[in-house]
Amino acid sequence: MLFFRKNKELEALLLELKNDAENNYKDNAQDDFRRLTARFSELKDAGKLSARQLQYYEKEIDSYREMLKNYTHAEQGRKEIGTW
Repeated sequence: MLFFRKNKELEALLLELKNDAENNYKDNAQDDFRRLTARFSELKDAGKLSARQLQYYEKEIDSYREMLKNYTHAEQGRKEIGTW
């Protein structure tokens, strides 16, 4: 695949998402994902992304969507008082 110019704004949002996900900041990662997908849709609808950019960011978004599907604090479960 040849090099192409990435969108700086979307790259910054992806970096925030990646950092929050790696550091287990679940709420922040979910918020980052929502901001990324909203901004991607805005740029896509405005025709400001090339075909290669569309393909690249759609792949990235799909990857994070799958990863974040069950990414909540609920999976940690609750412990009864005195059991930890």
